[in-house]
Amino acid sequence: QVQLVESGGGLVQPGGSLRVSCAASGFTFSSYYMAWVRQAPGKGLEWVSTINTGGGSTYVADSVKGRFTISRDNAKNTLYLQMNSLKPEDTALYYCARDNYGMDYWGKGTLVTVSS
Repeated sequence: QVQLVESGGGLVQPGGSLRVSCAASGFTFSSYYMAWVRQAPGKGLEWVSTINTGGGSTYVADSVKGRFTISRDNAKNTLYLQMNSLKPEDTALYYCARDNYGMDYWGKGTLVTVSS
């Protein structure tokens, strides 16, 4: 069965960096676009970034452009999100999702808290 397991969240100070990961299993990872979606406390879901199958094309929300970078390692079946210059408004539960003309599978999320 499809499984997506996020890791790497935690508490970081404003201006700091963090990398979150998503380990995928149960499907041919290299055949699917993948995405990161976040949900801030008390707010709705916000799409963050998407990457194509080979990793050569990425799409990033304006709110994180220039600060966040999505990448993937198809040999390790792993998706990454490198987050730099973090702001308190980046505090959220970060979900990894399989993007199959719509997000059809989701992980349980990893919590990122940006606070001094």
